[in-house]
Amino acid sequence: MRPRNRGRLRAWATGAATLLMVAGTAAAAPAPREADDLSPEIRAIMDKPAYQHAQWGLLEIDPESGKVIHSRFPDQFFIPASNAKEVTESAAWHVLGPDSTFTTPVQAIGNRSGSTLDGNLALVAQGDLTMGGRTKPDGTVDYTTFDHTYADSAPGAILTPEDPLAGIDQLAQQVHDAGITQVNGDVVVDARKFTPPALDPLPTPLIINDNLIDLLSTPTSPGQPAALTWRPQVAPYQVTSTVRTVAAGGPTDIRVSASPDGTQISLSGTIAADAQPAVKVSPVRDPNAFGRTALIEALARAGVTVSAAPTGANPVADLPASYDGTDRVAAYVSPPYREYAKLILKVSHNLGANLALCNLATSRGSTDCDDGYGLIHSFLTDVAHVDPTQFQLNDGRGGDPADRATPRGLDQLFAYWLHTPDADAFRLAQPILGVDGTLAGSCNTDACPARGKVFAKTGSAVGGDPLNQQLAVGAQTLGGYLVSDQGCMRIFFLAVNGAAVPDIPGFVQVGNDLARIAALLQQEASADRPRT
Repeated sequence: MRPRNRGRLRAWATGAATLLMVAGTAAAAPAPREADDLSPEIRAIMDKPAYQHAQWGLLEIDPESGKVIHSRFPDQFFIPASNAKEVTESAAWHVLGPDSTFTTPVQAIGNRSGSTLDGNLALVAQGDLTMGGRTKPDGTVDYTTFDHTYADSAPGAILTPEDPLAGIDQLAQQVHDAGITQVNGDVVVDARKFTPPALDPLPTPLIINDNLIDLLSTPTSPGQPAALTWRPQVAPYQVTSTVRTVAAGGPTDIRVSASPDGTQISLSGTIAADAQPAVKVSPVRDPNAFGRTALIEALARAGVTVSAAPTGANPVADLPASYDGTDRVAAYVSPPYREYAKLILKVSHNLGANLALCNLATSRGSTDCDDGYGLIHSFLTDVAHVDPTQFQLNDGRGGDPADRATPRGLDQLFAYWLHTPDADAFRLAQPILGVDGTLAGSCNTDACPARGKVFAKTGSAVGGDPLNQQLAVGAQTLGGYLVSDQGCMRIFFLAVNGAAVPDIPGFVQVGNDLARIAALLQQEASADRPRT
């Protein structure tokens, strides 16, 4: 068994990346500055008081010539935070294949007589990340600049407009179209594809809306209750709210509580009259029971009646040993995996990155998600030709205290992709500076010449420092590609470990500092190359 020591660690994140709340983090002794020819502007950023005891790492390379442009501690381990997702998703992209899809079937078990099934319907979960809940009309997967999975960590989360139950509704309609209008039996979710591992967030074979209930509070008039909408609406989940609207400029402070089984959700607090609608989330505690009810309700909307009660436990005892001799009456086919990889990288989707470990394992017939690590190791060694000892991973998302990476290891991984047919697709799957994903908020005006020319994954790890009444930024990282104004490519990884800031705005500034350094590196690259 792999060791795990998460202690009091809990997920806490902003749109920049994954943040880890850790109380009482021990500080490392400051390392000496490594000689480099960094510009005065970059040195001024690195010499800010927030980085007095911090360690900076940087490796920038011209992949065409192999020339090292900047190098600071390239072979030292740094906390990668969400840049660990580059390793996980690189392996998943290669092993699963960018065009691979997940087909989630519904099998009819029993005897059919005309439009009646005397038996059960089994939804056979396959580890599909979105089940159609983010799929746009053109078949791509939607995302925003601040994903709802981070809604309880910081304000500003944005919901995608798609229906989280879209895939379930498609399955129900297909069952009807297959000629079934009456099920004298039950609906059961088959979640035997893999055993959910001890990871946070927890990947499960069936995922609807990231296993979350979205809660949207909209201000009305001061003194009046805030308007509430929530989704996906599936029994027996119920949501009540006592959130009240306060005067413009007043506090927006919304708290969420839920019953032990997660089905009774309450919101309380205040929202300012001039505030934007506020998104909060509450977890789905039993994804299989939730999915069973969601499908029964969708079947009813499609004109199919199920005799079993719609709510209750998932009847796993009714699952067959195999589906030989049964009829497939519906199947939902996901978008290609490249769309899921893009979602995971653009918004730093923690559940998706952890799920990738399980997807890797099941691609080789295993139900043990830990077997995904062996496939990552083989990919690094035999395909990318990157020394795997340059990484230490204890999850898929970069949220474990043990996770580490060297700047050289990540740069070698970025360089690998440049020699593949998916080079452009992988680069464009990264957040783009000033344009989308977790880099949308930096360098987002025409006054920033590097806008749209840096393609890089963000990563963050921050914890409380109650000793000094401040925040300890364990890591802020940024890695990927930058393109000069003339179209020349460079690869880079930039990290700072051990910064200290007084508050959340100070932490946000750390992320902006790294984005500013990346923009300066892009402008340096443009100045170094004559226009062709």
